[in-house]
Amino acid sequence: MAKLPSRKQLKKSVIDNMKHLGVYRENFDHTIDVYVGMLAQYQAFEKQFEESGYQITVEYTNKAGATNDRKTPTYSAMESLRKDLATYSNLLCINPKAFESIKKREVPVRKKETEKPQSKLVQALGEDP
Repeated sequence: MAKLPSRKQLKKSVIDNMKHLGVYRENFDHTIDVYVGMLAQYQAFEKQFEESGYQITVEYTNKAGATNDRKTPTYSAMESLRKDLATYSNLLCINPKAFESIKKREVPVRKKETEKPQSKLVQALGEDP
């Protein structure tokens, strides 16, 4: 895996994406910082997970001496971070579902009222109704 981007690079990327979507506000910076922190952690765990050969479970022996398989701490942390990242991406409107929910609908254009057809009598007399 290539070198991980810094938090500063991640924040710039998130802000650029938000600006592109038209949802960036300066007062969101704290929330963006939290999101970027989680994103950096997730990428670090992802690198560890890759280096472990994508090991999902490990044998564990409890106090009673029973041996069971359980999720690796790295994999458990990644699962938790995925949920949190999804929540924060919703808050920041940087995923398709959240963006669609705030996207302003165009106001429908009213049809021009057509003139009512004149009766044959009015047409023959040449008078306006």
